[in-house]
Amino acid sequence: MKIDGTQYRALWHDGNVVKFIDQRKLPYSFEIFTARTVDDVAFAIKEMVVRGAPAIGAAAVYGMALGAQEAQKSATLLKATRPTAHDLFYAVDYMLDSLKKGKDPYDAASMYVEDMVQRCKKIGENGEKLIKNNMRILTHCNAGALATVDYGTALAPFRLAHEKGKTFLVYVDETRPRLQGLLTAWELNHEGISYVLIADNAAGYFMNKKEINLVIVGADRIAKNGDFANKIGTYEKAVLAKENDIPFYVAAPVSTFDQKLKDGSSIVIEERGRNELTVVNGNTIMPEWVKIRNPAFDVTPRRFVTGYITEQGVLTHWK
Repeated sequence: MKIDGTQYRALWHDGNVVKFIDQRKLPYSFEIFTARTVDDVAFAIKEMVVRGAPAIGAAAVYGMALGAQEAQKSATLLKATRPTAHDLFYAVDYMLDSLKKGKDPYDAASMYVEDMVQRCKKIGENGEKLIKNNMRILTHCNAGALATVDYGTALAPFRLAHEKGKTFLVYVDETRPRLQGLLTAWELNHEGISYVLIADNAAGYFMNKKEINLVIVGADRIAKNGDFANKIGTYEKAVLAKENDIPFYVAAPVSTFDQKLKDGSSIVIEERGRNELTVVNGNTIMPEWVKIRNPAFDVTPRRFVTGYITEQGVLTHWK
């Protein structure tokens, strides 16, 4: 992504450190978080300095490189940071296998990340064919370059379609409680892609008014039968899209598919702390006595999905 004329990735390896765009600070300030140890990387994943399944996977391989001298200990630490995103576990196991084979840890990590970037670009190339001129497209949460190192998953088709000169408008769900639609708006603004940000509970209103033609979202884990976990509120968007005859696509690399899970009922859903709901941009908006539950993800059944946009093509049939 290009920020003030400079090309950035969500995270990158620089000598013996890993640098992250600190997503906790966006869009109000642009700051770099530096991780010098595997513990720093684990903090970055857990505290959402970095977020988005593919970017978490990239952080994990770099973390394993930093902690390669105690690979198993590093693997255990990193796998304990966040339970839902499959890419995290896929990436750590990839590094354990690479280290077992005697590969240089930084070379192995860099190969993983570069491969992920190219996979996301291919997702964009496959997905942009679904976008027609003058379409109005809804996306939920942030599945752009910030969430994937570069290009994005759900946002990659927008970026490639824009590069081809297609005209379209993106409806950006703000995505409570962390308002991650702001990150999508921030990315689209820098890319020069037309968008409007809406409250995430306004999507049904615009669908019913026939103002949305297509929905594209990302995924954190996809079970063998096609059920998938994504940011909380995705299930509602899928049901509404089905009710309003709007095609609903999931954009994700094959590393997000978990063949060990029969269906979505086995996906572990992370519940996060109360502050994500009670504090906004450093300001407390609710009193202490308010009781909170804060699931970070929900599971959408396969029957609501029109197709899966992957680097291998758009999958519309499921065995």
